[in-house]
Amino acid sequence: MRQNSTAPRNNKLKPSSNLIMNGSVRVRVIRTLLAIQNGQSLSSVLDPLLNSLHDGDKGFAHALLLTTLRQWHALARLLDSLADNPIDEVEVRTTIQVGLVQLLYLEVADHAAIHETVEAAKEIEFAHSTGLVNAILRKVAKNPSKFRKKCDKKHSLPNWLAYQLKQDWSEQYDELTQGLRQPAPMFLRVNSAVTSVEDYQHALDGAEIDADIVELTTGFKVANSSESATATLSTKGLRLHQSTAVNALPDFALGTASVQDMHAQLAAPIINKALMAKLSAEKSDTENTNNEIHILDACAAPGGKLAHWLELMSASDESSLFHVKQGNNEISSETSPAITDIKVTAIDNEAPRIERIRENLQRLNLSQHDLQQAEKSVALNIVCADATRWQHGKNKKAATNEPVFDAILLDSPCTATGVIRRHPDISILRTEEDIEQTALLQADILHNLWPQLKAGGYLLYVTCSILKQENVEQMQDFITHHNDAVVIEFTDDCNWGIEQAIGRQCLPIDSASGDGFYYALLQKTAE
Repeated sequence: MRQNSTAPRNNKLKPSSNLIMNGSVRVRVIRTLLAIQNGQSLSSVLDPLLNSLHDGDKGFAHALLLTTLRQWHALARLLDSLADNPIDEVEVRTTIQVGLVQLLYLEVADHAAIHETVEAAKEIEFAHSTGLVNAILRKVAKNPSKFRKKCDKKHSLPNWLAYQLKQDWSEQYDELTQGLRQPAPMFLRVNSAVTSVEDYQHALDGAEIDADIVELTTGFKVANSSESATATLSTKGLRLHQSTAVNALPDFALGTASVQDMHAQLAAPIINKALMAKLSAEKSDTENTNNEIHILDACAAPGGKLAHWLELMSASDESSLFHVKQGNNEISSETSPAITDIKVTAIDNEAPRIERIRENLQRLNLSQHDLQQAEKSVALNIVCADATRWQHGKNKKAATNEPVFDAILLDSPCTATGVIRRHPDISILRTEEDIEQTALLQADILHNLWPQLKAGGYLLYVTCSILKQENVEQMQDFITHHNDAVVIEFTDDCNWGIEQAIGRQCLPIDSASGDGFYYALLQKTAE
């Protein structure tokens, strides 16, 4: 694969754990960009930046930072074409790219963009570069439409990633690479245990927040007793016309709604429906008197999909696992309870991320205390553990990785290339070597968790990647080495994603405008 030729060539930033936030708005944005190039994530540096500014400057700083990141690699190529000699100093390159964004994308007045950027170069102690900064920005200011067109002509990705996307998605390549340069819309998941999507849309209207209902339909084939059955489900969410601060959303603090990408909202309903199919088959075949089930959410932080699954369990409609029946052709539910106890285990390998799960569940009234107070018994256990080695009950005397789970939701680690629109720092932080390392990590997790799934149980494999090595190719390799793994096919009822040899791939360019996600559903057979 080709390497990215637009990265700084010689001068590497020195590691620093402290992000200094003083100086002008542009200086603070430049320092934030330098921190990202030094390995810090956007999520870790954005709040310190905004919190250091007066309210009137926050909007400009946010737009300047995010736009610079989204156009980063295209700006780097443009800068290389404008400079007579290679510019090796990271600080100088970053300063000029911040200036270019103002001229080409933010429509800042020429004199203000040039003057303030030159002054920023002085503030960061690179006064020797002010002549170069001034000359390049003035050249662009004379014909911004020409240079904007040149900047927009191709992708704004590292060359290695663009090359891989060309290999994986040749038909969608142009639209995909341009789409990754755009901001992503804001989606809301409505807590179905509290209110309906339609009623919450009405509440948004009352708050003068415009939103459209997006409905995704999913179908997949399951084995129900001796007959073939199709499970179908509908997932509804809200797409806001404009991103809005969460504190402006009606009853957000009360847990009525959550911010979650539309394609991410598919995970909990799919694994929930698959588990209902398993329970229905067991009830039909054996009149199973075991009224307890155990499910696992692996790599669960920050907890959005876990919360969604718990919301479905708490709902009084047909999505609840507490009401399951056998249908001749379709998996559905009834009011006579088949399940009385549900054990939910959620694991993630970092303590701060575990705390994030707890905070999110607390807001949604889904903490263990809340679940214990409910009429239906849901026992939640959140564990800080490494999914490549963790085994259920490992602290118990007779612990082994014997089958214990009826369903597993694996929100697998990945390169997160499907969410670059929301996290444009990914295109700077990821390297070509990360793909292979991440694929190996995914395989280790799968191999560790699969033995802990009961025969007849389901595993839903999910990533927010758009690279096939982490997705369909990972599943193909897994199936090759596990004879007891059966692929559950998604049917033509699905109005989302692109059919793959195994599973379906969502790209961030479809009609729903959701992020890039991959889904594969596997069932374990008796050996």
